[in-house]
Amino acid sequence: MTQYDILKQYFGYDTFRDGQNDLIESILKGRDVLGIMPTGAGKSMVYQIPALMMDGITLVISPLISLMKDQVGNLNQAGILAAYLNSSLTPGQYHKVLEYARAGRYPIIYVAPERLVTEEFLNFALDERVKISMIAVDEAHCVSQWGQDFRPSYLKIVDFIRRLPKRPVVSAFTATATETVRDDIMDILMLQNPNVMTTGFDRPNLYFAVQSPKDRYASAKNFLERHPEDSGIIYCLTRKVVEEVSMNLIRDGFSVTRYHAGLSDTERRNNQEDFIYDRARIMVATNAFGMGIDKSDVRFVIHYGMPKNMESYYQEAGRAGRDGEAAECLLLYSGQDVITNQFFIDNNQDNEELDELSREIVAQRDRERLKKMTYYCFTNECLRDYILRYFGEYGPNYCGNCSNCLSQFETVDVTEAARAIVKCVQSSRQRYGAAVIIDTLHGANTAKIRNYHMDENPYYGSLPKVPAYKLRQVLNYLLLQEYLEVTNDTYAIVKLTSKSEELFGEDVTVTMKMAKEQERPAKEKKGKRRGESMEAGTEFTEEDENLFERLRALRSEIAREEKVPPYMVFSDKTLTHMCILRPASREEMLKVSGVGEFKYEKYGRRFLDCICS
Repeated sequence: MTQYDILKQYFGYDTFRDGQNDLIESILKGRDVLGIMPTGAGKSMVYQIPALMMDGITLVISPLISLMKDQVGNLNQAGILAAYLNSSLTPGQYHKVLEYARAGRYPIIYVAPERLVTEEFLNFALDERVKISMIAVDEAHCVSQWGQDFRPSYLKIVDFIRRLPKRPVVSAFTATATETVRDDIMDILMLQNPNVMTTGFDRPNLYFAVQSPKDRYASAKNFLERHPEDSGIIYCLTRKVVEEVSMNLIRDGFSVTRYHAGLSDTERRNNQEDFIYDRARIMVATNAFGMGIDKSDVRFVIHYGMPKNMESYYQEAGRAGRDGEAAECLLLYSGQDVITNQFFIDNNQDNEELDELSREIVAQRDRERLKKMTYYCFTNECLRDYILRYFGEYGPNYCGNCSNCLSQFETVDVTEAARAIVKCVQSSRQRYGAAVIIDTLHGANTAKIRNYHMDENPYYGSLPKVPAYKLRQVLNYLLLQEYLEVTNDTYAIVKLTSKSEELFGEDVTVTMKMAKEQERPAKEKKGKRRGESMEAGTEFTEEDENLFERLRALRSEIAREEKVPPYMVFSDKTLTHMCILRPASREEMLKVSGVGEFKYEKYGRRFLDCICS
C-alpha cells in the first residue's frame, strides 16, 4: 500500500495537507525530519502513516498519559493496532504489551520518556527480535530549556537512541517553536541532515479577540449565553479562580466541569472524561489541562486572564477548531494578570535542576516573553499578524478575522502626549513605572506622587484634559514601537531607548490607531460559517442544521455504546460534510472527508439511514 492508500483507507482523506507528504517521503527514504506544524495540521499522520509502511516498530515519545490514550484510541477506532506504555498500566498489562510487541503485533507504540532508560524497557528494545524503525518525538519543544514546556525527561531520548544497535529514523514534531527552540531541538536530538518543514503557524479558522472588561465574569457569561450549544474551554491562571468561575457557572445553569492540579487523580480523570465524552459542555481549567486532548469539536477557548507567554497562549487557544471548522479565541485581560504571571516566574519550581545563574537566565527570558504577551493585549494592530510575527512569519497587517481588524479605528495624532511622556520619563531620571508617569502628566494629587516629589516635575499636570486611559494607550504604543522600554524587574520601570531622542525634536509626528469616539466595538464575529472550510460559500440552511443535529445525536448514541468519545466516531467536520454531500450509498459515503473503509464498515450504514430518513 502507498501512503495515499493508507490515508484513504484508514483516515478517510483523499489528499494530504501542506507539508505532510513531503515529510512522509523523507521518512520513507530514511531521512530525519523536524515538522513545525500548527495544531490541527495533522502532525500525527506524518509519523503514523510511515509507521504502517516500515518494517518494524515506531516508538512515539509522548509527554502525557492523556495524549497517549487519545492517540491510541483514535488509531484503534481507525482499525490500526497500537498500544502505549506508561504508569497507568498494571505490571500485568505492561508485560502483555511488551509480549505482543515482541511478536510484531503493534506497528506503533507510545511511550513516556521516563520509561526509555528503565531496565525492563531497554531489555525489550535491545531484544534481537525487536526492530525499532523510527523514533517519533511528539511535543518536541519539551526537549529545549528555551521552550515553554521544558521537560528534563526528554533529554533521556538521545541516551536511549545511542544504546540501540542500529540508529532508527528520528522524527520530531511541535506546533509552537521559535527559531531558537527549533535549533535547540535539532542539536539536542542530534538530527542528521533533517528535512525541516515549517508549514506556517496560521490557523485561518480561528477568530481572535482581546477584551479588558471591568467585570470578567459578566463578559465570559455573556459569551457563553451566545454559544449555548458549543463545547469549549475556559483557562484560568490559578486554581482559586478555576473554583470561583466553575462554581458561578454551575450556579447560573451552565454544563461545567473543572480541572487543576489540586484535585485528586480520580477527580481529574473523571472530569476530563466528562468533557471529552460531552457529558459536560464546558471545561474550566488551569494550564494543567489540554496537552494531547484531541477533542476536535472545541468551538471556543476563553482565557480568563493573560498567559505568561505567546507560546502557551497559542498552544492553548489552538485547542479550538482542530477540525478546521470556525472557532473563537477570546482573551480577557487585566493589568493584574501581569503581576500574577510575574509572581509565577519569580517562584518557578520547574527548573530546580538548573544552577542559580541558569535559573536567572531562564527567568529573564520568561520576563521578556511576558512583556511581549502583554503587548499583544493592548495592540490595536491585527492580532493574527502580531502572533505570526512573534513566530517569525510576516504578512499583511490585516486578517479580517480578529477583533482589531473588525473594530472601528481612526488614525490620531498623539505627538503632544508622546513627547510629554518621554520627557517626563527623562526628567524623573527613569526611576518610575507607567502608573506614576501617567498620574504625573494627569496632575494626580496622591500620596505616592507627593512622596516621590513628582508634583515638582516640570511635566506635572501638563496633560490634565487627556483621559488616563488614553495616556496609557499612547504609552503602550511607545513601548510597542520601542520609543520606550520597561525593565523586567518585579516593579517594571519605564526607561528611555535609543529611539527616544527622535521625540525630543519638534519635526517628528507620532500617529497611532485609536478606537473612534462614541463607537461601540464591532460585534464579535463567529468566524466562518459551518462548512466554509469544506466548500467556498457553503451556507447551512435550517434543514441542514436539523440534519446535523440528528447526525450528532446518532454519533453520541454510538459513542455511548462503544464507550469512546464522540469525536472518535466522526468529527464535526465529517458530519458537516455529510450534510453537504447527502450521501445515499457506500460509494458516496466514502467520498465524505474523514470516512475511511474501516469506519464505514462499523458505522456507515447507520449514518446513511439517518441521512435518508
